Amino acid sequence: MFSLYSSLVVTVGAAGLASMAMGATWSVADSGAKGDGATDDTAAFQKALDEAGKAGGGVVDVPAGRYVIKGTLSVPAGVTLQGTFRVPPTIQRNKERELTGSVLMAYAGRGQEQGAPFIRLAGNNAAISGLLISYPEWKQADVPPVPYPPCVLAERVENVGIENCLFLNPYRAIELVRAARHLVRNVTGYPIKRGIYVDECYDIGHIENVHFWPFGVHYKHDDPYCQWINTEGVAFELARTDWHYVFNTFCFGYGVGYKFSETKAGSANGNFLGLGADSCERAVVVDQAQRPGLLITNGEFVGRWGSKSAVCLEISDKAVGKVSLVNCSFWGPIDRCVWMRSPVGQFTASACHFVNWDVRAEGSAAIQLDAGRAIVQGCTFAKEGPHVQIAEPVASALLVGNQASGGFEAENHAGKRMQLFANEPSPIEWTSEAKKHYRVAVGAEGDGLYVRRWHGREGAMRWSVAESQLRLPVVPGEPYTLTLKLNVPKAALSEDAGLYCDGKRIASFEAGATNLTAELPPSRGDQTVLKVVCAGWIPSRLNPASKDNRTLGVQLSDITMRAKGAGERVFQANTGQWQ
Repeated sequence: MFSLYSSLVVTVGAAGLASMAMGATWSVADSGAKGDGATDDTAAFQKALDEAGKAGGGVVDVPAGRYVIKGTLSVPAGVTLQGTFRVPPTIQRNKERELTGSVLMAYAGRGQEQGAPFIRLAGNNAAISGLLISYPEWKQADVPPVPYPPCVLAERVENVGIENCLFLNPYRAIELVRAARHLVRNVTGYPIKRGIYVDECYDIGHIENVHFWPFGVHYKHDDPYCQWINTEGVAFELARTDWHYVFNTFCFGYGVGYKFSETKAGSANGNFLGLGADSCERAVVVDQAQRPGLLITNGEFVGRWGSKSAVCLEISDKAVGKVSLVNCSFWGPIDRCVWMRSPVGQFTASACHFVNWDVRAEGSAAIQLDAGRAIVQGCTFAKEGPHVQIAEPVASALLVGNQASGGFEAENHAGKRMQLFANEPSPIEWTSEAKKHYRVAVGAEGDGLYVRRWHGREGAMRWSVAESQLRLPVVPGEPYTLTLKLNVPKAALSEDAGLYCDGKRIASFEAGATNLTAELPPSRGDQTVLKVVCAGWIPSRLNPASKDNRTLGVQLSDITMRAKGAGERVFQANTGQWQ
């Protein structure tokens, strides 16, 4: 049988095969590197790299050790600087003394963000692999963090690679400018200001299996250093790049997880599969995108811990390219899952799952459409609405085949430009008899159909905010007696505290547990909207032992509505069943 191996023997001969098997390798140890954590090994490293470059390329091995590098390094064309790691290394929180393997200790450029990069991939096919790069002078107490130049820079080169490396607290980790067909794979770390930046990549780049998480950091969401990254840091930023592929990446604790920006060269398009952003103020920001668009599939997006304003996907008012979401999930402390602002852009969400939103209890929808065109189809929503808000400037909104707890709900201000088809209706069938005498068990499944701007369920009750709403079905023209089972903390009392109908207070609040009764005048419509007004208060400010930073009002556990002359049977508004 004539095999590939035999063809190679015929072509290159035995001597050639021997040369290929051995390869061209150098060792920094042979050039005098000590790796003792004290001696400056910059010159020894660069000597080995230069020798490999002059020979036409090869591998420069970095044996296990702690190598002090007080200068900068340049990796020539065809050369790989290779350490011991064959999988992406990680460390425990703030245990730098335990670093093992091939450790490069970077000192150059402290306080000089525009200085020379620590490592420059200086030629085509240059690469680094299997390294742990640390910054020994880094301190978590430094806020704002001390700037440094990029840890690794590739500029005006092709086919460069970064693989199986840990970047331990660099200010800016990886920058790829005019670096066509780059490959970044199996990278870990917790970069400070920016993790990976790409611009002017005109031939497809690949970023795969990257995990940016607080390695080497004592993480607390309210720690000043962590807060700085959680508001100012960007994990991944892509400017002008064509057909980019980003696969299986994750970031935690950034101001922006994935940023699609615009430079003089333009913006991005590409394929983004398996994106993950946890505890980010903005999981994805689209400042601009090329017209072919951004294709985002299997994304998992979580709001920033402790935030009340987190948005998972924000599309700016200048974005022109389409943004497509497929099979993505949203949960955690989120104000809005999606905020579409572009009047000329297009957004689609298909088979996505929305678990949490409206963390401030102010009536935010999972998807807010301010302008442009949008399609939301086949999505699921895990709590009661509003699910989609459509502003008047929206050119077109097609909402098709969506399911939601309590029935799919859209707040429409765009008239006929919004179209609904085959969405899940409310499970409650309201007859005139049911509307005359019914009960809402607040805190039980289904109560969200009748309360707006309340905090989530807590046992058998909910907390209001300073101004919350009750939206209650009525028979037009019928007066009602309303009974609310309340618990009013003293901190919630104010001169204007009480229950309001059409701007008039119809009942006042008193401190303590009470069954508040109010008479409601006849309504012209089939729903009456009441306001619950009180003084907002924050538990952690009244009780230093509390960690609850929410703005609370009063507790509500039960609502009963009874029209004049109604029978004794009570309709259970949560379930649609008669008691």
